[in-house]
Amino acid sequence: MTRQKLNAEEAAAELLGGLDVAAVRPVLQALHVLTRDGQLNADAHRKLKQVKHFVGLLAPALVDLPEDALIVDCGAGKGYLGFMLEATLKQQGKKANIIGLETRPDLVDTANKLAIEHKSGVRLVESTIADFVPHVKPHLVIALHACDTATDDALALALKYDAPFIAVVPCCQAEVAEMLRPLRNASPMGELFAHPIHRREFGSHLTNVIRSLVLESHGYKVTATELVGFEHSFKNELILGERHQRSNAAAKKKLDALLQSLPVKPKILRVAGVSRAGDPGE
Repeated sequence: MTRQKLNAEEAAAELLGGLDVAAVRPVLQALHVLTRDGQLNADAHRKLKQVKHFVGLLAPALVDLPEDALIVDCGAGKGYLGFMLEATLKQQGKKANIIGLETRPDLVDTANKLAIEHKSGVRLVESTIADFVPHVKPHLVIALHACDTATDDALALALKYDAPFIAVVPCCQAEVAEMLRPLRNASPMGELFAHPIHRREFGSHLTNVIRSLVLESHGYKVTATELVGFEHSFKNELILGERHQRSNAAAKKKLDALLQSLPVKPKILRVAGVSRAGDPGE
């Protein structure tokens, strides 16, 4: 019953955690998340449940939010996350400059027209994550289901501009699985990823472990946790980073040791300027 209709008020109470429904209903209707008669189908319910949980887990980054802090939403799509985050901040008496990065011009145009119409401060910019140059240092860089290596671009953006907070929920990840293919007969560890399905899952896990260690080596305190239950999304690992120090030599040593055992070089190592022990110049 994937198209089962849900009562809009009950759904809003569950999804928005007490947020004033009137603050976001017009936007959600314009985005076709809510129907004209205020109903919510099950597909949209799953999507908004993920967004609501994500926004809730950003709480530590929003506690001491500077006035007009810059929040960058990487791979913004239709802008669901930005609009919901803005509504949450308004309820708390806070505001931020929320910029969404999206490469599809039709989505950028639609979201910006919607923002102007409903007096929202959210703005989408037509840009790749790698090409974006913020006007000030971002306070928080977020990415919800940025596909494959786009998550690495989001992390690299945060690292480049020294963002105090980072939060990403990776989506599909194929890059490291391909790097593991020629390694499957190199050692007994190859049995962990000998079969394609295991290689895909192990590659995703290894990618996120490397991402976490890269953040830690750059001085971030990292938390890896579940976003929502698997019934809502199979891509539900959340990586949170909060800047605590300039660097962490112990984490870098762990990263080097891991990469010695499994010599892969995913994009996060390339774009974040992380070299492996034994690489030229090491």
